[in-house]
Amino acid sequence: MEQTRTYTHLSPEERAVIMLELHRAREDNRPCSIRALARALNRNPSTISRELRRLGDAPYDATLAAIHYRQQRQNCRRQPVLVPGTRLYRYVFDRLVYRRWSPQQIAARLRRMPASKRPGLVSHETIYATIYAQPRGELKKALIEALRRSKPRWGNRRTTAATGRSFVPEELRIQHRPEEIGDRLIPGHWEGDLIKGAYNRSAVGVLVERHSRYLILCKMDDGTAEAALEGFTRQMKKMPAFMRKSLTYDRGSNENTNGLLRQYLPKGMDLSTISQTRLNDIARLMNGRPRLALDAQTPDEVRTKILDDYARHLVALDS
Repeated sequence: MEQTRTYTHLSPEERAVIMLELHRAREDNRPCSIRALARALNRNPSTISRELRRLGDAPYDATLAAIHYRQQRQNCRRQPVLVPGTRLYRYVFDRLVYRRWSPQQIAARLRRMPASKRPGLVSHETIYATIYAQPRGELKKALIEALRRSKPRWGNRRTTAATGRSFVPEELRIQHRPEEIGDRLIPGHWEGDLIKGAYNRSAVGVLVERHSRYLILCKMDDGTAEAALEGFTRQMKKMPAFMRKSLTYDRGSNENTNGLLRQYLPKGMDLSTISQTRLNDIARLMNGRPRLALDAQTPDEVRTKILDDYARHLVALDS
């Protein structure tokens, strides 16, 4: 059976032996051959030859040779991509911790940016590896907490008295939506849903535009149908008429959106204490996140493009 060849680098003790033998040879005014050193250390002559070349023409010094060896080892290692203090690290840290982007969103956004403006490129795998490579402490805790919650288990959703009933009239439920809306090609079609607070006594209305994934949050007095109608109507009036083609109620786009919103509106929270200003701030953060379904564009960018295209169309008609 063929044996596997292994190689170990010289130890500090072996380097000390080399230095002492060379020193004695100089004092005795005699040569010290590489093969003699190799036999004394039970090493290959080429190993000794490489070691003696580390310091060039300078006299061999075991300490300097060891330092030179460690430097070479450090230089040959793959350098980390995310280094604290660099522009790329600050970009990733800011989007991950403060804006709550996922590693996939960060990596996709960097790829989409012009080369002259982006601080660098990094894969989402590298971001995950960097997070878990952090030593224990507040920084690691903050980074891990910024990651998305794990997806719920597959299976039937547990039905409670709160989830078993719906505030949505049957004729407005999502299964009755016209087929042409399902492809998401036409802007102006919305999905509505509610996020319930502690003991289902408070709620926040959630509206998502299907084409751009643009999000609107609505403060509500309670979780009744009347409160939902008032909140949705109040917020939708702020949108241009051409962006208010239809509104259906159920869990479609909102299923994923509601899960993301729980980072800001955790379960068990009394949502009646949240102001509309705070809800607008949360919606602004959500709309500023790049979405993989939008080719790493943000809902805000897609919505702005829709509004700009519509304005140009009106100018063209007037002229």
